[in-house]
Amino acid sequence: MAIKADVVNGQLQYNYTDKASENKNLGSNLGYDQFLQLLCAEMQYQDPLEPTSNTDYVAQLATFSQLEATLSLGDTQSSQFANTLVGKQVILKTTNANGNETYIDGKVDYVLYQDGKVKLAVNDGLYDLDTLDTIADSNYYEAIAMSKSFLSMLNSLPDIGNITTTYGTAIQQIRDFYDGMTDYQKGFIDDDSMKVLRTYEERMEELKKIEENQKENEENQDTNDDTETDVVEEVGE
Repeated sequence: MAIKADVVNGQLQYNYTDKASENKNLGSNLGYDQFLQLLCAEMQYQDPLEPTSNTDYVAQLATFSQLEATLSLGDTQSSQFANTLVGKQVILKTTNANGNETYIDGKVDYVLYQDGKVKLAVNDGLYDLDTLDTIADSNYYEAIAMSKSFLSMLNSLPDIGNITTTYGTAIQQIRDFYDGMTDYQKGFIDDDSMKVLRTYEERMEELKKIEENQKENEENQDTNDDTETDVVEEVGE
């Protein structure tokens, strides 16, 4: 990116030549490369009758050295911070192929320095450190994961009107999964979901009783049929 320096009323006016940056304020967005270009532009366009003194150049070079040290310190701090994330659960805020914001959660496996940028390795993908949105406590992350698994199991059941006794095992597995959670993890399950589970359990008990009654009636019917047969045979004799 080039910088043009025009003199207006005895002062240098700095303008970006690329449209993407033309609306940015130079003072608040001055970077490493821009500072060098600015210094060169000032030397090129200085008044030959009143050139900038050596003292002024030394002062500007000192400012540049300070800027360089500040940028280097910022990079070092970013690298150190990224290294502390290894092994931790994080949530990243990224943009998908359609340009929509999306969230990715997982554990940071390692940190990679690529093209001057710090990359976080999460779920077999590399993401810029700038995409970091949340650092999650391991217990919190585990509780969230288990609550998602619980809801997924619950949502896999058919509508209550289509439930049959064949789903008895699945419903019992959901109950066992919930009972195996800690009190902290159970706190991530909302009351409505638990009401749904209890509704399925109650319906399953009703179906089992209906099935038991039908079986008992069939057995009684078979017993009555056998008795009638025996009576008929005795009469015949």
